[in-house]
Amino acid sequence: MTLDVDAVRAFVTVADLRSFTRAAEALGSTQGAISVKLKRLEDRIGERLIERTPRLVRLSARGAVFLEPARELLAAHDRAVASLTAVRRHFRLGIATHVGGAEVPTLLARLSAHDPALTIEVRLDDTRELLAAFDRGDLDAAIVRRGDDRRDGEVLAPEHFGWYATPDFVYRAGEPLRLAASSPSCSIRDVVTGALDAVGIPWTQVFLGCGSFAVAEAVSAGLAAGAFSSRLVPPGTIEISRKFGLPPLPASEIVLLSTLSDAQSRDALRTLAMAFREHRPTAIGTRPRFRNSQMADSPI
Repeated sequence: MTLDVDAVRAFVTVADLRSFTRAAEALGSTQGAISVKLKRLEDRIGERLIERTPRLVRLSARGAVFLEPARELLAAHDRAVASLTAVRRHFRLGIATHVGGAEVPTLLARLSAHDPALTIEVRLDDTRELLAAFDRGDLDAAIVRRGDDRRDGEVLAPEHFGWYATPDFVYRAGEPLRLAASSPSCSIRDVVTGALDAVGIPWTQVFLGCGSFAVAEAVSAGLAAGAFSSRLVPPGTIEISRKFGLPPLPASEIVLLSTLSDAQSRDALRTLAMAFREHRPTAIGTRPRFRNSQMADSPI
C-alpha cells in the first residue's frame, strides 16, 4: 500500500491541533483541501481515522493506533528530502528549569524529527537569566514563566503554584517557616517570599538550591517546605496551604518567546508549541492567545 505523504501530514496536523481550521492555517491550505486529503487517506486505508462533529474533533480508535507510525513516516520522508539539500542550522532554545518537566525530551525529539538539518542547543536556567540571554540575542527562542514587566510572546499554558512538604513536616504558627528555594536571582523565590511577607509569616531559608530539581529533593527529604508548579510536585509531598494557613500564590503563564521570522524557523516553533501543548490539554477549538503582533501574524 502506498500512502500520500501530503494526506498523512494533513492527518497528523489535524490530530495535533484537534481542528480542521487550525490545521489548514498551519499547513497554509484551506479547510476543504484538508478534508479532501483526509478523506483520500481514509479511503486508501479503508477505515475512519478522525471522528468529527460540530463540537468535537478527535482520533478514532484506528487513528490513535496510526498516529505514531504516521509521524515516523513523515519524519523519514523529511529526513530523505533534507538530505538532498541539507544545510546545518542551529536553534538555540532556552527552557526555564521551573517550567520544563517530563515534556522536555518530547519537545527535543519532535524538533529533531521535524527538521533533521537542525542542531538544537538547549540551555536550562532560571527565567530571569533566560530573558536576559534572549534580549541579548543569545537565544533564538525561550520557554519561560511570564514576568510582570513583559507582555510579549505566545501563551502556551497557564501555570499554577502551591505550597508542598512531606506529610510529617512540622510547622507551628509564629515560628519561621523552613523554606527551600532557589538562588536569590530566581523570580519565583521573590513571589514566594513576597507572599509570606505580605501576610506576616516569618521564614528562614534552610536550603538554597542551584536549581528547581535540587530544591525538590530537599523538600522530598523533609528538610523544608517549598512552592512548586502543580505540574512539578516533588514525590512524596502534599499540598500544605490549608493545613498551615499559608497564603495563596499568584498564577502565571508559560510563554514562548522568539524573534525568528523565516519560514523554516517559524515551522520549527509551531512544532515546538504543538508538542508542548500535548502535555497540557486544552479545550477543543481553543486558540492560543498572543501578546505581540509579530507572533500573531503567523500562527504557531
